[in-house]
Amino acid sequence: MNKRPHDPADSILILDFGSQYTQLIARRVRECSVYSEILPPDISVDEIRVRQPAGLILSGGPQSVTDESAPRPAPGLWDCGLPVLGICYGMQLMVHDLGGKIEATGRGRQYGPAEIDTVPDAALFRKLPERQAVWMSHGDRPARLPEGFRRAARSNGGDLAGIENVSRKLYGIQFHPEVVHTEHGTSILNNFLFGICACPGKWCMRSFLEHAVEKIRRQVGNAPVLCGLSGGVDSSVTALLLHRAIGDRLTCILVDNGVLRKNEARTVLDLFRKRTQVRVQHVDASQRFLDALKGVTDPEEKRRRIGHVFIEVFEAEAAKAKGARFLAQGTLYPDRIESSA
Repeated sequence: MNKRPHDPADSILILDFGSQYTQLIARRVRECSVYSEILPPDISVDEIRVRQPAGLILSGGPQSVTDESAPRPAPGLWDCGLPVLGICYGMQLMVHDLGGKIEATGRGRQYGPAEIDTVPDAALFRKLPERQAVWMSHGDRPARLPEGFRRAARSNGGDLAGIENVSRKLYGIQFHPEVVHTEHGTSILNNFLFGICACPGKWCMRSFLEHAVEKIRRQVGNAPVLCGLSGGVDSSVTALLLHRAIGDRLTCILVDNGVLRKNEARTVLDLFRKRTQVRVQHVDASQRFLDALKGVTDPEEKRRRIGHVFIEVFEAEAAKAKGARFLAQGTLYPDRIESSA
């Protein structure tokens, strides 16, 4: 039985250092038919080895690597033997940690268009135009490279835009290949995924879906499951995935808190009951929520009260369900990162 949603040789781990583009990096990798997974920036080398990825990508981030509070990778990452691509902050970490020097450009922490000139035989830029447009980070820049590294690209402003140490399989770029503003971004990622990491490129979303359904069935067995449903993307995908796996043993609970969009609860109910045959239990607790919020103006206090009432309402409804042993909740990827799940 295959317990992975992918072949490890066809997978890339993305360490998230806080970039607004991290999830887009993951999407671009998957669009290249390679599985990607976003993980906390300080995941241990032992945990990385257990996953057996073909390579690592270090995301950008809003901080400077020279800040004392700046996030750092786990000890030993640079010597783990895997190919590593550092993007912006990830590249600057590579330079800083391995003995180079990073300096501020004086242009602020901003992004913008730039042109770069590449070294023709540089691994990330093989078979690509020597001059190309990119979306570049202008906050910090490498002022001195660590021993063993060489320039792979330079911007029209004279900044180092790409570096490499082929013997250690370490590569860095000062721009974002994942955004559409970088004209050959996908080709640069392809050079990393296939030319450097040797990924087969055979992963597809269907294999992940099949694995997820199999995993749910193994974990749940014959037990009923409750799922909190709001009608948003996260909870809706979770509900449909569970329904595919366990069918009528799933019960979704939709709590109307009184501040939904007009007719939103009815729309969600109609969609799920009529088009998907998912069992949905509707709880109109709108007056209870509105009473709890009466006279409250502080946003944080509103959040606290809404959360408190929601838990009370949901627990009361869950208590009516006989035999339910599991609670399912759809959530955002950043929540997983913050909780190190």
